[in-house]
Amino acid sequence: MFERALVFYIKIRCLVEKPKRCRQECKKSCPVVRMGKLCIEVTPNDKKASISEELCIGCGICVKKCPFEAISIINLPSNLERDTTHRYGKNAFKLHRLPIPRPGEVLGLVGTNGIGKSTALKILAGKQKPNLGRYSDPPDWTEILSHFRGSELQNYFTKILEDDLKALIKPQYVDQIPKAVKGTVRQLLDKKSEMDNQDIICKMLDLQNIKDREISALSGGELQRFACAMVCIQNGDIFMFDEPSSYLDVKQRLNAAQTIRSLLGPDKFIIVVEHDLSVLDYLSDFICCLYGVPGAYGVVTMPFSVREGINIFLDGFVPTENLRFREDSLVFKVSESATEEEVKRINHYEYPMMTKTMGNFRLEIHKGQFSDSEILVLLGENGTGKTTFIRLLAGNLDADSGSGDLPQLHISYKPQKISPKSEGLVRQLLHERIRDAYVHQQFIADVMKPLKIDDIIDQEVQNLSGGELQRVAMTLCLAKVIKRFILHAKKTGFVVEHDFIMATYLADRVIVFEGLPSVSTIAHTPQTLLAGMNRFLELLGITFRRDPNNFRPRINKQESVKDVEQKRAGQYFFLED
Repeated sequence: MFERALVFYIKIRCLVEKPKRCRQECKKSCPVVRMGKLCIEVTPNDKKASISEELCIGCGICVKKCPFEAISIINLPSNLERDTTHRYGKNAFKLHRLPIPRPGEVLGLVGTNGIGKSTALKILAGKQKPNLGRYSDPPDWTEILSHFRGSELQNYFTKILEDDLKALIKPQYVDQIPKAVKGTVRQLLDKKSEMDNQDIICKMLDLQNIKDREISALSGGELQRFACAMVCIQNGDIFMFDEPSSYLDVKQRLNAAQTIRSLLGPDKFIIVVEHDLSVLDYLSDFICCLYGVPGAYGVVTMPFSVREGINIFLDGFVPTENLRFREDSLVFKVSESATEEEVKRINHYEYPMMTKTMGNFRLEIHKGQFSDSEILVLLGENGTGKTTFIRLLAGNLDADSGSGDLPQLHISYKPQKISPKSEGLVRQLLHERIRDAYVHQQFIADVMKPLKIDDIIDQEVQNLSGGELQRVAMTLCLAKVIKRFILHAKKTGFVVEHDFIMATYLADRVIVFEGLPSVSTIAHTPQTLLAGMNRFLELLGITFRRDPNNFRPRINKQESVKDVEQKRAGQYFFLED
């Protein structure tokens, strides 16, 4: 029923970076090697190990003996081997199956990081040739087409090879764009413009006011919108968007989704990789889930309807394959807000009305209060002063007026942008900054394990990816998986979060920011989740309903029956099942 598949994680770098500390414990302890067979080989020069999957018996002794936790043995269903689409090398990541795009529809891909979504995009774009798992003896296209015979992918790849389809990809890491191109936004857009829609696209993505700005001077959100526009103004057949929502606020995310859907045509293929499930739900017509072990292997499911596909991902169970790929289901039940009587019994703090002027921007903060064991989520567009509010409360900024009555608190602050300054290991950084907390069992259960810090604890901070840096920063701040930690530690959390599902899951109360971004805004006093979300969604002009199975918020399509009914009733956000 099962075959043994052995995969090295990225921690194999420990053997290369610290060769003097490696004693080849894996090779010395392997029972197959002791029998005289070459199951584990270690390259003499760099002491990098490789393990024969054909000879390995899956005993797991090498996993336990390796002091660097560099080895992992993973059991896979035997039928997956026939569906191997691509593998990067021996003991390296492999992708099983491919999503199948359909003309005239938006295909959404959902799955954790490192599971093969970007690899699938490269293959479907014709930029990476699938080797069907034969990395040492890759097949030619005739054999590849024969492998996909009888499926829609055979016709798809045939068109790719015949140059009938032009594929365009919006890259995942938009912060790398300034290193690749130079010039102003206008110059680069004009250079790639092949359609008559540049003005419309720029208006939808709010790029008109930055057209004369240099690419090197753009913020993360501006780079994201520029990258989306660069794809949308070209005459392509396949449009691929890898995480188009990152760096964008809620309103910008919806505008980006509407812009992507505006490209639809009877012969156009659109594929979107997105972690914001609300946005993915809003813009997709069908969904393929990817599951597996990050950095080890990924499996693509058959296509599902949008609601079913996202719920399968959250539930961690694929009914068509009778397969569970995650132990716990994710259910987004909104926590009940504390009643007035309960608030009186809890320690609570008040902050005064404050104003802060920064250049041409003015923020007015209405007075409010917060309590122990409470999370307040800050809702507003980019440029409305959310970060300024946090910095004022943290004492990193001085207010123009009113700051004298700020409560004296010990505040831990995770900034929006993270630059790695530590020169040592993650373990050393945690030891220096939160020596007592990171070895505490409650902290390990509430924060370290959910954020999978053990996977990166012995890596150099400077070598971490953006997502890994976020996890370390949130560990230092005790945030993100803060729901349980806040309750156990009796702390208060102020969270700026643009992912609507995460925001509603975290929030006990919300602070709504409204006004003219970057000019003049108001931070209202904290409100209940229902009242605050209702006001915020009214400002955006969108309505949400809740999924009856897992209670996740779902955006209603504009002008749909549900959307019209809720707007007429003034119910933009539902708490009911």
